[in-house]
This record gives sequence, C-alpha cells and structure tokens, in this order.
Amino acid sequence: MELEVRHLRVLCAIADAGSLHRAARELGMAQPSLSTQLRRIEQTLGGRLFTRGRTGSRPTPLGHIVVSRARPLVAELAAIVAETRAAAARAADGPRPRIGATASRALPGWLRLLRARVPAVEPSLQMDVSANALLRMVAEGRLDLAFVHEVEGSPLRVPAGLCLRVLVEREPQFVTLAADHPAAARREVRLADLAGDRWMVDSTVDGEWDALCRVLRRAGIEPDLLHGDYLTAYSLAAIGEVVTVSQPTARPRPDLAIRPLEGDPIGVRLLLAARSAAELDEACPELEEAYWETARQSPAYQEWLRRGRRRAVPGAPRTGRRPAGAGVRAVTRWQAEAGER
Repeated sequence: MELEVRHLRVLCAIADAGSLHRAARELGMAQPSLSTQLRRIEQTLGGRLFTRGRTGSRPTPLGHIVVSRARPLVAELAAIVAETRAAAARAADGPRPRIGATASRALPGWLRLLRARVPAVEPSLQMDVSANALLRMVAEGRLDLAFVHEVEGSPLRVPAGLCLRVLVEREPQFVTLAADHPAAARREVRLADLAGDRWMVDSTVDGEWDALCRVLRRAGIEPDLLHGDYLTAYSLAAIGEVVTVSQPTARPRPDLAIRPLEGDPIGVRLLLAARSAAELDEACPELEEAYWETARQSPAYQEWLRRGRRRAVPGAPRTGRRPAGAGVRAVTRWQAEAGER
C-alpha cells in the first residue's frame, strides 16, 4: 500500500481524539473501517503506531515520530485546499459571505443587519448541531464564518490557523419545563426540584450530553436522560413529559416556563470563527447587535441580567488557535442599565 495524505490524516485524528471510536466519528467513518485502515498503515510502516486499551488509544514511540512528522504535512495541505476553495468561491459568487452556525435566535437579526450594510450581498447560511464540524468547514475553506457555542467543560477542537472572537464569555443555560410544573413558580429553579424529572437533550450537540450528566451527578442526581432534538424536547416539556436545557434567549410560550437554574451550573461560550481577523472585524459588530437585540426580547434573560448575577458579557477581541480565556471584558450600555434597574 502506498502511504497517502489521507492516511496521515487518520493517524493525526486518532492521536488527537485519543480513541478509535471518537476518531471514526470525527472522520465520518465506521470504527471497523478505521481499525482496518490503521492495521494496513502499520503494516506498511512496519511497526505498531498506537496501543489500544480500555482507556483509549495512545501513540507508541514510533507513533509519536510518525504523527509529529505528519502534522505539518496535513496542515499545509489543508491550508492549500482551504485557500483554493475560498478563492474559487469568491470568483464564482462574488463577495457573498458563507456563514455556518449552531442554533441561535440571533441569526435572523444578524443576516438582516448584514444585508442592510451591504444590500447587494446575500449571505448564505448553513446550520449544523456540531460546532466542531463547522469549525472544520471554515478551516477547509467551505465556510467563511462560523458562529458556534462551546459548552463549558467540553473544549472545542479548533483547527490550526483559525481566528476566534468571543462574543459572550459565559452565557448561562436555562431550564425549560411545563408552565404548570411546581418548580415553574420559582424565580430560579434548583436542580433538587427536578430530581424526579426526565431530561431530554440532543446528544449530537458537541458537549451538551456530557455537561448535563456532570452537573446532575455533581448535585447528587443520577440522570434520567433521553436523546431527542430540541423541537421535540420543547413539545414534550409542554405536556410535562420531560424538562430540557435551553438558551436564555429562547422565545417565551404560554405552555412553557423558561427559568434560570440556581447557581448557573451550565454555561456556554459564544464564539465567531474565521480564517482572518479582518473577517471577524467586518462581521462581529452586526452579530453582537443582533444577539443583544434578541436578549432584550427574553423576559427571563432580562430579569437574570437585572439581578446583577454573573453576567454574560461580550468578550474583548481575541484571535488564536484555541478559544480565548478570561480577560478584559466589555459591558454594553444596555447591560449596564439593566444591572442598575
């Protein structure tokens, strides 16, 4: 077998993921196919590259050598492909920003503001539940921008060369439950009040299932979790079958109660990703305006901000290979006023 770049990409994916199962999911392959391909690569190179055990897959000394040599080759090829695709897209479509996003009520306002600034430009939008998938698409030149959320405790895998800007350093995640649920009478819901409830969460959203399990177990609750998309979760929550997590900007409904969780145990960071800081500079102001416009439409979120709790605030501009950490923060005028009232 001739060793090809795709084989090097497989080795890097296994080393990064730490297990064949996770690597196969990242590569969009079945695990048996990945295992077979790894064996063929090892046979070609003449030695074992990974040790496989109950705790995952770890590079052998030979594997470390091969992976360290493979990374720059894979990264360089990815950069060539990304730059070529981006140039071809610009030539074919003109200055049309290709936007990817995880779910957010700020998206319609963002697109409206982008169109208002440059009426001749029509942005394209691609939705995906996986923030990691969207970041890869930006790195590969298939998207220009990605607006994603990073679940606390589950860092995103940010491809080399991407620039990131923090829109909101920590957005609290609320709970959605039936309007007649006993806990709905509280201004803030305690996890203990939901100890007997089943939760529904979308396990395909990067990090959300693991985060909820951690939070519930930390509170002494053995989680009773169901997998489902959030449209289904809201429908079932309305009739008291489940409770579910929700963004604080979620639209109010008469049959649902959206409440903060006491202590804000679940949080996410909202990020905008691009291949250059200039692209972030151009798109971020409209996104920030759209987000806080949406926040003003959520009574529960407004109340949370007015109470002066640990505020979700826009982060200072950041770029780099990894999501930015805590640092200088700015508070919008509306937030400052909300906190004073």
